[in-house]
Amino acid sequence: METLDPNTQTISDDRNFDKTSELKAFDETKAGVKGLVDAGTTTVPRIFFSPPDEFDNAVDASTLGVSIPVLDLDGIDKDPGRRRDVVHSVRQASETWGFFQVVNHGVPVNVLDEMLEGVRQFYEQDTEVKKKWYTRDGSETVVYNSNFDLYSAASANWRDTTYCNMAPRLPCPEELPEACR
Repeated sequence: METLDPNTQTISDDRNFDKTSELKAFDETKAGVKGLVDAGTTTVPRIFFSPPDEFDNAVDASTLGVSIPVLDLDGIDKDPGRRRDVVHSVRQASETWGFFQVVNHGVPVNVLDEMLEGVRQFYEQDTEVKKKWYTRDGSETVVYNSNFDLYSAASANWRDTTYCNMAPRLPCPEELPEACR
């Protein structure tokens, strides 16, 4: 079957597309999406093409007057009633939206800024340095990869992910990438 490639506006032949092989080749580079960009890729590979949406009439959320839930943690350590309300709000936002923004959490802005700088430094490192952390094993202390669901999703997402398992044991600084310590 022939399809229109939305990124190049050219016709491609689905018979010549081996998604599994292309996913495997991408994954084995251990360079992630940033590796594609750094290599000078000028077209989006087919593994990132999303199948057509099932919904023809998408709704523009901005016209509905809705916004991301914002949860204010101020005072939850002093007032049990306030804490109960916030826990209820977390539950409701999680069930309804699946995400929320937290304010007044007590983490100083300079710590947040340092975290963001560490993330930038991690991703800007040489690919060979980042490869040490690239894994699909979610039990590792530090996991860096592109798309945790790379082989099971309908299409790959144009993203790289790094996370650190903090439980049941806090990692030692030596277990973390130097840029993130």
